[in-house]
Amino acid sequence: MNEIDILKADILDKVKKYYQLLYKNKKPFIPKKSCVNYAGRVFDENEMINLVDASLEFWLTHGRYSNKFESKFSEYLGVKYALLVNSGSSANLLAFMALTSPLLKNRAIKRGDEVITVAAGFPTTVAPIVQYGAVPVFVDVSVETLNIDITQLESAHSIKTKAVMLAHTLGNPFDIRAVKKFCDKHDLWLIEDNCDALGSKYEGNFTGTWGDIGTSSFYPPHHMTMGEGGAVYTNNKHLIKILLSMRDWGRDCWCKSGVDNTCGCRFLKQHGTLPFGYDHKYVYSHFGYNLKATDMQAAIGCAQIEKLPKFIAQRKENFDILFKGLIDLKDVFHLPQTLPQSDPSWFGFPLTLKDNVPFTRNEIVEYLEANKIQTRNLFAGNITKHPCFTVLKEGNDFRISQHLSMTNKIMCDCFWIGVYPEMSKTAIQFMIDTIRKFMRQYAIK
Repeated sequence: MNEIDILKADILDKVKKYYQLLYKNKKPFIPKKSCVNYAGRVFDENEMINLVDASLEFWLTHGRYSNKFESKFSEYLGVKYALLVNSGSSANLLAFMALTSPLLKNRAIKRGDEVITVAAGFPTTVAPIVQYGAVPVFVDVSVETLNIDITQLESAHSIKTKAVMLAHTLGNPFDIRAVKKFCDKHDLWLIEDNCDALGSKYEGNFTGTWGDIGTSSFYPPHHMTMGEGGAVYTNNKHLIKILLSMRDWGRDCWCKSGVDNTCGCRFLKQHGTLPFGYDHKYVYSHFGYNLKATDMQAAIGCAQIEKLPKFIAQRKENFDILFKGLIDLKDVFHLPQTLPQSDPSWFGFPLTLKDNVPFTRNEIVEYLEANKIQTRNLFAGNITKHPCFTVLKEGNDFRISQHLSMTNKIMCDCFWIGVYPEMSKTAIQFMIDTIRKFMRQYAIK
């Protein structure tokens, strides 16, 4: 080893010691004093060592670790292609915008075309549709699964429909078989927003891999983290070319960062009406973005993905404890239900108040929060009710198919609590006991 290698090894060894001194010994959970977070990052010295290793290389942008992560992630999911991006929201933006590419000819989504989705979810599943000028068509959801009510699909369809874009809510797979059958029947694209469902399976295959494009988020609360970060994946070799172009400024060139002339004819082609031989590295076939993540984020991801199976197993176990501990409150709450062919990798544990219970969602949520138990609403509840929709006109800018009665029910009466991997059994039992204590105020046992 030379002097640089010795110094680097010493730095990384000190990082390991730093982790052990600062983070390794976790504080015990103390009811009513310790916060029961709905989610949190779970890491050890390996993430920190990778992060410092990447920073010492100082490549910063997409590089060695990014390539390694994309390879490991696609292998894990069993898909041909995966692209690392800077967030789950960017992943959704990229997935949707790829379907507007002129390279798709008559299947390309154009302004004014319709995309079927739901209003009960996170805004960035819908935002790309609206921002492009396509028309989201909202269908209702099931209060038990919190996923799309598939009986409304046909009524939502029109001659303008080009795609379906749906999330697997809190890790619970929607009825992919039915949705995919509908898409195949009408020749529609299917985007699976898999940001809350990494590791979930449907009929034995991972969610996110059934549609034309899947997306993931690596924000700290999610199944694995890079701090910020996301991914887009597909088995379609035509779509991956478009996705890569749009992620990297819209360029026509497919050279990796720091590499020139992969095609061998950088100055030897005609592109559009540009002068013959115009530098291929500066030819743009799409109006794209720079959505790449940094190599430091990818370095964290390379350590996280090794832990992912354990994370998923722990989430399932934590969910099961909560379900068993609250199952006899089924007259008070709509407890989460799954499809027989689903195997969820849960992001959270949802509870929806049944009609005519003697308390409101805010009352129980405020009680839990006062006892240091974090809660979250089901994201937007009904996105069409939010201030961002006040400038949009129903019928022109968006359309509601039939009704959103269950969506409104969820907006008013649903909340969820955490199941993340580092949550202790003591903390989980405290959540169960606290919910039960709240119920006793209303003579509910």
